[in-house]
Amino acid sequence: MTSLSRDNEEKLAWFQDVTGVLDSSLATQIMEAHGWNLDTAVNSLVEGVNNTGTGSMGNSSGDALGVEQASDSSRWDPTAERLNSGLPSTRDAELFIGSHGRGHPDGGSYERLRNYDRLGDFDDSNRIERIAQHNGQGPGIAWQLVTLPFSMIRGGYNLMYGAVGLGIWVAGGMISYSLGALGLGVGVAGDRRSRSLLPMPPSGASEASAFVRNFEREYGENHPNFQAISFMEALRRAEQQYKFLFVYLHAPDHANTPSFCESILCSPAVSEFVNENFVVWGGDVRASEGFQMSNRLKASTFPFCAVVTASSNQRIALLQQIEGPKSATELLAMLQRVVEEQGAVLVAARVEEEERQLNRRLREEQDAAYQAALQADQERERRRQEEAERAAREAEEAERKKREEEEATARAAREAAEKAAELERRRQEKAISLGAEPAKAPDVTQVLVRLPNGERKERRFYSTDVVRKVYDYVDSLGSFDAVSYSLVSNFPRTVYGPEKLDLSLKETGLHPHASLFVEVEDN
Repeated sequence: MTSLSRDNEEKLAWFQDVTGVLDSSLATQIMEAHGWNLDTAVNSLVEGVNNTGTGSMGNSSGDALGVEQASDSSRWDPTAERLNSGLPSTRDAELFIGSHGRGHPDGGSYERLRNYDRLGDFDDSNRIERIAQHNGQGPGIAWQLVTLPFSMIRGGYNLMYGAVGLGIWVAGGMISYSLGALGLGVGVAGDRRSRSLLPMPPSGASEASAFVRNFEREYGENHPNFQAISFMEALRRAEQQYKFLFVYLHAPDHANTPSFCESILCSPAVSEFVNENFVVWGGDVRASEGFQMSNRLKASTFPFCAVVTASSNQRIALLQQIEGPKSATELLAMLQRVVEEQGAVLVAARVEEEERQLNRRLREEQDAAYQAALQADQERERRRQEEAERAAREAEEAERKKREEEEATARAAREAAEKAAELERRRQEKAISLGAEPAKAPDVTQVLVRLPNGERKERRFYSTDVVRKVYDYVDSLGSFDAVSYSLVSNFPRTVYGPEKLDLSLKETGLHPHASLFVEVEDN
């Protein structure tokens, strides 16, 4: 068996509990045949019982409800009145509900279907017998003895016929389900209704729509605002609007119906009052749902109106029952009394719902404010984190730059120290290589050197000393850090560059005295 959803499992268990169908496979197929509409499935069984002459009882769209009925001492004779209206008696057709433990999943409640063995409730002969008995003219004992064998034969035949029909129906259902399980069934899920083993009864909404159309065709469009929905939907709508439900059961064959509809129900005063204070639902007692509600509300005479409201435990409470001919004034007075006496319940319910809605809105506003505050806090936290991350990145970048600067400074200092050390080493080497300064003599050249810082240095050299030795003397002074420089004389300008380093002072024209200045080429 295909796994079912939890909702369908509850509906299947409820259907088996209500109908007594113990075979889960058969019950599943019946529910599938009716699109898992619990009310339609149960209604189809009830209609099937009615069509085979085993008691007439309709059901539609979850309208099987228990009724908490108000007392009414002014009633006509129930059996005679319902027979005159074209209906079977309440005693024979009534299905008691509401006391069973399982609640209807869609609203309303059922009790397990009773034995509908009252054969011939709608048979004309039985109906005539009841009328005769009601009039005190029942058949005599002799006639009963004569008809006894025929009654027994007819009862046995009906019993055998019903058993055979039930067997064929169950066998057909099992075969169809088996073929479907093996993949040999025809069509897809959309074709299930065409393969339904049970006839699809009209829904409560379609019956209500048909009633409104027929009523308007007969009495015009000026009438109470009948809801073209099922009774259960109308009851829920009334509960949602915090109004009572005004129920009108229409018995077209009753003698008082035309005058009541034309003069009272469709009068402007009644229509306006009912439309303003009630949700209005009407049903034809010849239809399934209308007949069912006539049984639930114990309608014994017509015209029949009632004021009901939803009660606890999936039941309905009967607040006012209006039967028989009434004037518009009497009807309005009774309805006005119901509104005045029972309206406090609706007011309390409306106030409670308003408080509940107010509390819900307050909670929603508080939740919205909390969410807004939370988002603001999260945004502030996000910005704080971004700011902290940015500050951390900037600090890290500053630290990196500082570290690089320190490294560069250290490297420069190191390089400067190395350069200074190198210059000092070179100066010492040059000073050592110069030897002692010679005394004044004809072969001694007096050389004056002007340094870049303006300082003047003077020393004597042998005229045979080369120009390189003058460079060594300048290097030994350590007065500047330039590595590349040239010795230059003025008037005329002469540069004593690399090509003259190995020439003697005399050969270069610097003897007996010379004035040179240092021309730095780079730092």
